Amino acid sequence: MADLPVRRHARSWLPAWSDLWSDLWTGFPSLAAARPSHLIRLEDEIRDGHYLVRAELPGIDPEKDVDVTVCNGELTIKAERSEKKEVGGHSEFAYGSFTRSITLPQGANEDTVKATYDRGILTVDVELPQAAATTTAEKHIKVETVG
Repeated sequence: MADLPVRRHARSWLPAWSDLWSDLWTGFPSLAAARPSHLIRLEDEIRDGHYLVRAELPGIDPEKDVDVTVCNGELTIKAERSEKKEVGGHSEFAYGSFTRSITLPQGANEDTVKATYDRGILTVDVELPQAAATTTAEKHIKVETVG
């Protein structure tokens, strides 16, 4: 029997939709310019009792242009990249405001959230309660036939 993917925590449908939308363009290189440009791409994982979120934010000054907030179990990353006004040339860089929100795992400690920025990658580290960090073992449930 094939193993089914396991979802660690609930997320709003919007990030999943934006991932699907973004992935749609990878098969059509000629349409790459039409790809939504104001999307913060993320990856996340649970490791050693911490929920780690990494966001691609190249070319941004984290001290001036990045705002990370946590409220009611939701992590929000906001960033802004200002366009450099130069005469001539061509640019495919995305400028403007970028926002991405995701739901944190159940019981995440909002008081100990830390964020670091290194070489264009913002990493947000959220401490998880001991129980959430250790409940990764798969448990098989016997299915009984009724009737």
